[in-house]
Amino acid sequence: MLIAGAVEGSVVISHAARSAPAGLNAHAMREPAARITAGPTPVVPLRTPIPRFEFSTRELPPKDQFAAWRQSFATVLDFAAPSDTAAGFAGTQVIWDLGDLALAQVRTDGLDFTSLAGHIRRDPIDHWLVTLVREGRSRTVTPSRSFDAGAGSVQVHPLGGVFEGSVTDSEMLLLFVPRDFCRDMGWGLDAAEFSVLRGGMGRLLADYLTSLAQRLPAMDVGDLPGLLSATRAMLHGCISSYSDHLAEAHDPISATLLERARRFVQRHLFEPDLSIEQMTRELGISRSRLYRIFEASGGVVHYIQHRRLLAAHAALADPNDRRRILDIADEYGFCDGAEFSRAFRRAFGYCPSEVRTGVKNGPSNWHVDEVQAAVPVQRLGQLLHRLQA
Repeated sequence: MLIAGAVEGSVVISHAARSAPAGLNAHAMREPAARITAGPTPVVPLRTPIPRFEFSTRELPPKDQFAAWRQSFATVLDFAAPSDTAAGFAGTQVIWDLGDLALAQVRTDGLDFTSLAGHIRRDPIDHWLVTLVREGRSRTVTPSRSFDAGAGSVQVHPLGGVFEGSVTDSEMLLLFVPRDFCRDMGWGLDAAEFSVLRGGMGRLLADYLTSLAQRLPAMDVGDLPGLLSATRAMLHGCISSYSDHLAEAHDPISATLLERARRFVQRHLFEPDLSIEQMTRELGISRSRLYRIFEASGGVVHYIQHRRLLAAHAALADPNDRRRILDIADEYGFCDGAEFSRAFRRAFGYCPSEVRTGVKNGPSNWHVDEVQAAVPVQRLGQLLHRLQA
């Protein structure tokens, strides 16, 4: 089309040049045509929207709706079945993959929930969950306290902690915040655990989350670095200003020790002599105190092993890492191949070779198209595993 237009334009100009009055420079009359046809047609770059995944139980038979909704949250919570599951259960999710964060907009019928830290747990997710209740009410009960949250309230749950509770028919925004995303404000979020952020700062954070959900559909992946920076700053400002008030109800010393212990584990994760004794010396605390601060994570040994398994999973899923499975197991602290395979299967539900051959994607998968290819009830769990890896 462009070539045809250029040829047609040249014919017209040539005809005009032949009929130009005497003394008029014909070259000058051809000049505008040269300017029109010389440059290529500008290419408008395609917009890449922020990845978004949707799931609704309404697409399923009523008798299967609650089980599907329960499965979609199985990575982070367990739901108690209602008395009549055959009557159906209404639940919808819209999940945005923000790269280093995940935001979900959820509508759900009323239900009771329990954290997985209180159960025998294969692969605990250790994110903070910042929840804005937009409609309805929720109640949370922990071993030491309970609290209620109504419409407009922002609350903070540690997914590695022990809690239970209930929600009425509700609409919520759920922001999943990995610990590695904001190490500099870890103490503040630890202090805010199991709390409702009230007052001006809580309302400010609620407004920000509402605005974020409204604007995400029109945003591009190129906006993600700025979006993540703004969200980190908003969390930091709101949580830091609130943590002084919360410190009276929490133990900031334990929270600080836990964060120091996690950092120490991450720095020395691949050292074969990483031990309880080494950690107690580094932190200057007793063995019993170390056990207590890791109790909600399934124990310090379990925490270390799970971090190593996550790292091994990432290496196995890396197409550029072609080392033998035994070599990867050895690097990440497993001297016995059979022991590594058993621990890996307990943690993820499948064996290392399935990750290496691409049969399973699991927590180290960073490809949005593969998240999209997963069945809808598994997308949230897969995304949260990836954030933790």
